[in-house]
Amino acid sequence: MDVNFTKVKNYLLDLEYTIINEDEKTGLFTISKEEEGIVNMIVVCADPIVILEQSLFKLKNESLEVYKQLLMKNRDIIHGAFALNEKGEIIFRDTLQIENLDLNEIEGSINSLTILLSEYRDKIIEFSK
Repeated sequence: MDVNFTKVKNYLLDLEYTIINEDEKTGLFTISKEEEGIVNMIVVCADPIVILEQSLFKLKNESLEVYKQLLMKNRDIIHGAFALNEKGEIIFRDTLQIENLDLNEIEGSINSLTILLSEYRDKIIEFSK
């Protein structure tokens, strides 16, 4: 088993995330902890980095104002940022170096999303309509 894949898997288990799916060949995990707002988060071990992505909502009504507000909020996010994927979804995305990755670092990244969801949920709901 790949050392980095195993390291990340053990961190996710230590943090009590449910691993819904894992594929060592692609380095991919799908994790959830619904009580924290984490649902089908994608974690990819792509040496030399770990990528964390959580789909937040499909942008139904594109507007410059929505993009502007999301970009401005990026400045307040502790770790990670809002991004737009190829499907037109707003996602949370963070990348971490895998070589020196520790439990606190991956926990801090995911906690950043949890804090963002609790503080900014009303706007996220508004943007998704």
